[in-house]
Amino acid sequence: MVNYIGTATPRVDGRAKVTGEAKYAGEFNISGLAYGSVIESTIPKGRIARIDTSEALRVEGVLDVLTHENRPRMAGADDAWKDDVAPEEGSPFRPLYDDKIRFSGQPIALVLAEEWEIARYAASLVRIECEKQPFVTDLYNQRDQAFVVKKPDKPRGNVKRAYAAADVRHEAEYFIPTENHNPMELFASTVTWDGGGKLTVYDKTQGVQNVQRYLCNVFKKKADDLRVISPFVGGAFGSGLRPQYQVVLAVLGALALKRSVRLVLTRQQMYGLGYRPATIERLALGAKADGTLDAITHEAIAVTSQFEDFSRNDTGWSALLYRSANANYLHRLARLDVPTSSDMRAPGAATGVYALESAMDELAVALNLDPVELRLRCYSDRDQNEDVPYTSKQLRECYRQGADAFGWDKRKPEPRSMRDGSELVGWGMATGVWEALQMPVAARIVLTANGHAEVSCAASDIGTGTYTIMAQVAADTLGLPLENITVKLGDSTLPQAPVEGGSWMAASASHAVATTAKEIRKELLALAKATKNSPLAGAKLEDVVLADGKVASKHDEGRAVSIADAMRHAAVDRIEKQKTNSFPDDTSHARNTHSAVFVEVKVDEQLGVIRVTRVVSAIAAGRILNTQTAHSQVMGSVVGGIGMALHEETLYDHRFGRIMNANIAEYHVPVNADVQDIKVIFVDEPDEIINPLGIKGLGEIGIVGVAAAIANAVYHATGKRVRDLPITLDKLQR
Repeated sequence: MVNYIGTATPRVDGRAKVTGEAKYAGEFNISGLAYGSVIESTIPKGRIARIDTSEALRVEGVLDVLTHENRPRMAGADDAWKDDVAPEEGSPFRPLYDDKIRFSGQPIALVLAEEWEIARYAASLVRIECEKQPFVTDLYNQRDQAFVVKKPDKPRGNVKRAYAAADVRHEAEYFIPTENHNPMELFASTVTWDGGGKLTVYDKTQGVQNVQRYLCNVFKKKADDLRVISPFVGGAFGSGLRPQYQVVLAVLGALALKRSVRLVLTRQQMYGLGYRPATIERLALGAKADGTLDAITHEAIAVTSQFEDFSRNDTGWSALLYRSANANYLHRLARLDVPTSSDMRAPGAATGVYALESAMDELAVALNLDPVELRLRCYSDRDQNEDVPYTSKQLRECYRQGADAFGWDKRKPEPRSMRDGSELVGWGMATGVWEALQMPVAARIVLTANGHAEVSCAASDIGTGTYTIMAQVAADTLGLPLENITVKLGDSTLPQAPVEGGSWMAASASHAVATTAKEIRKELLALAKATKNSPLAGAKLEDVVLADGKVASKHDEGRAVSIADAMRHAAVDRIEKQKTNSFPDDTSHARNTHSAVFVEVKVDEQLGVIRVTRVVSAIAAGRILNTQTAHSQVMGSVVGGIGMALHEETLYDHRFGRIMNANIAEYHVPVNADVQDIKVIFVDEPDEIINPLGIKGLGEIGIVGVAAAIANAVYHATGKRVRDLPITLDKLQR
């Protein structure tokens, strides 16, 4: 029997993607489609005084122009948006709701036409007059007005006294700018008019049932009247966790015209959606002369909009990594006239750990200690926020294996002491940490007598390989070849699933499949025991496995009944089971993934150009379901970390409250020339506590710590400490 779990299994949906068979939200072709083009606000705050659509409506092929004055009815009042939508409380922005302008780039009209080019041309003819109001888009101008967010981080001891008495103290401020997601696939929705007010919505989303609930609430529709489908997603990184405004506009268009509508946002319009919030982080570390920590203070101020509070935990990660009897945390939000910020890969951790690990490196320099040695001296075996042990924590082994693979012992500690010709060479490292979350997920399995199984679930596959790992788990637990498994995902009519994010889907969906497969095995055993002269008479469920198309004894392979014979004997053509996974509500252990990231940079001494030439990422994340897709996940995360450290920055002209680089020509992301040698190590981490399969998840952990490791390497190369990202050549010349 072939065991698929833990192997480098190619993606089961790979052929569909490379041949174009896989369809994305903007690619479903329906006859009679109308096309939409969005008109956006060019001011950051005010109200719409007048809209003149007459010239646009005279264009041949234009069907309608929707505004807040003539759009179909939406439910609720402005001050009562209470949508049951993940991943946080509040409500996604409702377009065309009223005459208020809350941010630059806000959608304020939708042109509908027979062709997209006509809609876009007609949009340029709509005349809009606005009354502008005072606004603010600069975080530094609002930092004094920031307000405290309630966070779970628990203060410990007397930080002020411990910091004052520390042998060595380090205090600094770090800055992470606004970053936009920029997935390859643009946000798009294709809404089909099914008659009788029923709609099918093809949407780019990380959670079809999440979008369905939202749309049903906004438009007061029954779940049976609105179906959401998203079989494939061309990247999201968190931008698709909440419903975005284009899906509401597309539904508005379909309801207004009573016909099918497609709306695809432009790249520039994508910058009016969520983003990683700009954040100011202040760290104060106090340590004994031997490097052990006496005091940690971590404070953060992050951006949110004027109409929603969005926050993530930036400040509590040190309690998961480093011992300190005295610690204090504070997280505040500053309201700006911008869209609501949102989750972006490893939200809170990517930013908070960047500041923490940069500060730890600065402390290591002050103590004249090797950065790895400092972290080992401060190592914590318990979550100090909750004072509980971990289900597993192989971070020490991450340090060891990562350092060995990188050759860390050859590092010269003095800045500017390593060279390669005209380039300065720097080696830096950092620690990563993330949550190992688990969510309720339901899965349905239909097993037919010919030995084929169909697994279905509403979960999304956002490119991470969910189709593949669910097929692997089903193949192993049902004892079938991988090619005999079909997986259906991304349809709101399928069994319940949460949004795909937070690195929880692999563990959650795998256990839903395994739980349902157990029910299949239970029924098959009953059928096998009922066959004439059954060799499994008296066998118990825990004594048998499904393998090679048979129900077989674990102790004697000769005692077996083929699945086909058992079902044929019982005159059963198919067995269908659906179960929802469940995880114990256990607060006695902390659940986390960990990593150690080692980076080499080379910096042109004259020009200041920085190249990341080597990265070693050693990760402890429980049992790895698929080493091939897992490797891809971490590599992609590392590339994101390179972008965070050296390239990505959304630039505002604060005089006008507008983004200046809302495109991928001027919003820089790493390209092929920026990505060189990346080595990924999966540290063995058996975990019998977290869940039966020992799975933790990988989506987020790969990016955490990468930006800090690069920043620390740049300091080692140049002797210049840059604390505000991205690290650009002009900052090295200051």
